[in-house]
Order: sequence, then structure tokens, then C-alpha cells
Amino acid sequence: MDSNSSNPAGAAAELRPYSAAASPELCRRAKREWTRPGSGDRPAVIVVESSRPENFVVGAGERLDVTFVVLPGISAEIPVTVDITGPGATVDLKGLYLSSGKDQVTFNIAMNHHAGGSISRQLFNGLASGEAKCSFFGKIIVAQDAQKSEAYQENHNIVLSDEALVNTKPQLEIYADDVKCSHGATVGKLNEDERFYMRSRGIPEEEAKVLQMISFVAPVLSGIDDEILATRIENAIRSLVGNNNV
Repeated sequence: MDSNSSNPAGAAAELRPYSAAASPELCRRAKREWTRPGSGDRPAVIVVESSRPENFVVGAGERLDVTFVVLPGISAEIPVTVDITGPGATVDLKGLYLSSGKDQVTFNIAMNHHAGGSISRQLFNGLASGEAKCSFFGKIIVAQDAQKSEAYQENHNIVLSDEALVNTKPQLEIYADDVKCSHGATVGKLNEDERFYMRSRGIPEEEAKVLQMISFVAPVLSGIDDEILATRIENAIRSLVGNNNV
């Protein structure tokens, strides 16, 4: 068994500067990458507007590719259960939450590997501002017969205000001995040194923060071909900067 973790508790994590990119050019490139049309099959996008459970069953050789988006002003609990029931299945599960004011957002993910030779990847990134409370609870369960499974889970958060709270708890429950699994969680803040560099290149303070946040959310949104949604997300990010003196 090959498994590792980073900050499994998450709730008491030390706030560390998040390094979005090495240069403003890389930040802008990140934005272009998540607004351009993807190649091949594109992920399904669920824009969350209220609390609702989502349940998926992925059989042999099937693929599930879903991205959840939660915009400011939404409070919701989103329980997601994925049951992988056949070999050769592939799951890509992503999520983005942009929370402000008194928003309360909770993701509760259960990734169940019942069959071997399957792969699951999870990436959930969040920005928390105002008095928002964001939680991510994720559990990967690999059954005893699910040998040769691969399962990866990441949750990354940036806290934009002193009042915002983030709780993150990724978990692994492995009963097979020939698997590759990892999980990790981070809670941090925007990197001031990186922003200083951008300002030295003539980029205004507020725009530099926007670029950092765009770079942070870009990996979650890669491959999504929806210009209207991309604009909504960028406007939401700009509202977080403008309303919270980030």
C-alpha cells in the first residue's frame, strides 16, 4: 500500500502564504487555460444553488467527470457519494466554492472503490471571505477486493478575512494492500511577496489579488468551456476583493 497525507486535521492548520504563480504572465495564462474550449470530453458542471445530495454509480470502463461550483451568496450542504463498481472506471471530481458574507458551505464526499483497477481524483478549492464558514469532509474507502486502485484527494483553501472559518478533513480508509492513495489539505492566505512582485511590474494592488485568486481556482476549472460561467466566476472573485479589503 502506498498512501500519504498532508494536514489531515486541517481545522487547526497554520495559515501559510499561498503561492499562486511566479509571475503575472503565469496568472494570466492560468485564466486563459480555464476559459478556452477543452479538448475531447468536457466535465459536467453543477452550479450549486441549494442543498442537495448527489449520488453516482460508475461501472466497468465508465468515466465520471463532474465539477461543482458554489458562488457567493449561496449557503448549502452538498453530500456527494460515488460508488465505483467495476474495473477500469475513472472518476474526476472537482469543486470550487467562493464564499462571502455569512455563507455556510459544506462538502461531504464519499468515494467508494468497490472494484479494483479503478482511478479516482478529487480536487476542491475554496476562497472564504467575510464571516463565511466553509467545510470539506472527504472520505476515500477502498474495499478489500479493490486491488490496484488509485485514489487521490486534495482540498485547498485561502482565507481572505480574519472572521472567515475553514474546516477541512480528508480521510482514507483502505482495506486493500496493493493500492496508491493520497490525501492532503491546506489552509492559507494570499502571498504578499508575490503580490509585491506584481506591483513592481506595474499591476495595481487589487488586480494583483484578482490574478492570484484566478490562478488558485484555475486547476479546478480546467477544461470547462463556458464563457458565461467563467465571467460569473471572475466577477465573483472581483467582488470578494472589492467587498472585503483583502
